[in-house]
Amino acid sequence: MKQHNPVLALFTILTFIFLLGPLAIIIVTSFGADSYLSFPPKSWSFHWYRHIFETEGFLSTFKTSMIVSIIGNLIALLIGLPAAYALSRYPFWGKKFLNSLFISPLLIPGIVLGFALLKYVIVAYQFSIYTGLLIGHAIIMLPFIIRVIASSLANFDFSIEEAAISLGASRFATFFKVVLPNIRSGLIAAVVLAFLESFNNVDISIFMTGPGVSTLPIQMLQYVQNYFDPTIAAISVLMMLLTAALMYVIERLMGLSYFTKN
Repeated sequence: MKQHNPVLALFTILTFIFLLGPLAIIIVTSFGADSYLSFPPKSWSFHWYRHIFETEGFLSTFKTSMIVSIIGNLIALLIGLPAAYALSRYPFWGKKFLNSLFISPLLIPGIVLGFALLKYVIVAYQFSIYTGLLIGHAIIMLPFIIRVIASSLANFDFSIEEAAISLGASRFATFFKVVLPNIRSGLIAAVVLAFLESFNNVDISIFMTGPGVSTLPIQMLQYVQNYFDPTIAAISVLMMLLTAALMYVIERLMGLSYFTKN
């Protein structure tokens, strides 16, 4: 018969309260009717959710964040998919170095990476702000694309690919007709994870944005500097719902075990 440790149970409960308590406070305050943040609210309203869609700054920066995340995702996918395939399929000199290079954006502090991109992409090469944003977001999405796709390829039996080639299929056709269908769930999960990383990014975006071009997280930072109403809490709730929905999709496609391997 199993014995329950009351100290461990109490510690677990306190840990969940510490982690989930702030989220619960944000959700509750987002429904407050007051013109300032208060907990608990004195009255209840959906006014601040409507206010989000009535504010042009939020709508325009949401559009920018979506465009940058989607196009940057495509760029990262065009680079990351063949890179993940080559790293998983072939042994070659410098493989460990390339793997470390592709993963390095996760290891470098975001502020350092953002400043470096500002200095060498915007200042030195005079790229436009929009182009700089795309480059920066593609770089931070690349490790997620490569890591998740490589995890899918680790479970792929490459003898199937060799069998297709021996039967007369070209390597190009084999890749698209045999390899990709077998790693489809991993490919979708990689795209979703990279999208979330880009859409919620602050440290890179704050260096790469400029006059007339901003992302939703940066707009939220600017808004909270001037206003103290529950609008930011309402946006945070919507972003939490979006993140939870996309993470549910990833879990249904692959399961959490993919992200604890290797």
